[in-house]
Amino acid sequence: MMATVKAPDHDGNLLQSLKGKVVWITGGGSGIGEVAAQHFARCGANVAISQRNAEKLERVRHALVEDTGNQNILALPADVADEAAVQQAVAEILERFGGLDILFANAGVNGVWAPIEDLAADEWDHTITNNLRSTFLCTKYTVPHLKTRGGGAIIITSSIEGTRRFDNPEAIAYACTKAAQVTFAKMMAIELGRHHIRVNAICPGAISSGIGSERTEKRNTAEAHIEVKYPEGRIPLTGDVKGNPKQVADLVLFLASDAAAHITGTEVFIDGGQSLLQ
Repeated sequence: MMATVKAPDHDGNLLQSLKGKVVWITGGGSGIGEVAAQHFARCGANVAISQRNAEKLERVRHALVEDTGNQNILALPADVADEAAVQQAVAEILERFGGLDILFANAGVNGVWAPIEDLAADEWDHTITNNLRSTFLCTKYTVPHLKTRGGGAIIITSSIEGTRRFDNPEAIAYACTKAAQVTFAKMMAIELGRHHIRVNAICPGAISSGIGSERTEKRNTAEAHIEVKYPEGRIPLTGDVKGNPKQVADLVLFLASDAAAHITGTEVFIDGGQSLLQ
């Protein structure tokens, strides 16, 4: 006879489960990370945001407090690809909030896009370090504290590049990190499941956020690029209109909440069907 499992009681509000939770958002000073921080703050969570630029991060923290009325916003300037900096950030979160429940590993770079013969080894290393090493380090030093809480959630920002889209071979370093992040999420979901820690990856397509083409160094990309002919509009759902950070932050909030209590080891594409064409 199958056991009956009682569904969590959310008191009519699926996001009520986030109230009082401690959330760490890397890359929280702009784009998707900043909007996600705003969402979590409005739910009554204690929010720590990290980014390298201390001055910009403090401006974001101040704006979040003003916009949401939530005083429990902590700005932690840090290079999350640096082990000591990650350890220090986690220590400061514990000192301020007494624990840690949710990691949104969102920090990353596009890096240099170039044919493989033109891509320098240190440029490859820079992208791998900032995207993949940072995910590893933040997860490694967060997990013990999620275990202490009896469980938690980790959400990793991957991409459609390297996971369901492969028509930009000049983005080889970036695409490899994004594919690896999905694999990382699946492996961690298996390892951490018995500790009630859920690990998922989100795969945005074209999003009007701070990591767009203006922050991508491109060099001789025409040599490697494969031209694809699209129907009218590159995104089936919206034509040429990109998604926005709020839509991605909504997904992050869902995956962090008890509404996603049975979801782990999953990559979720949020691209309006863009990657289905490519």
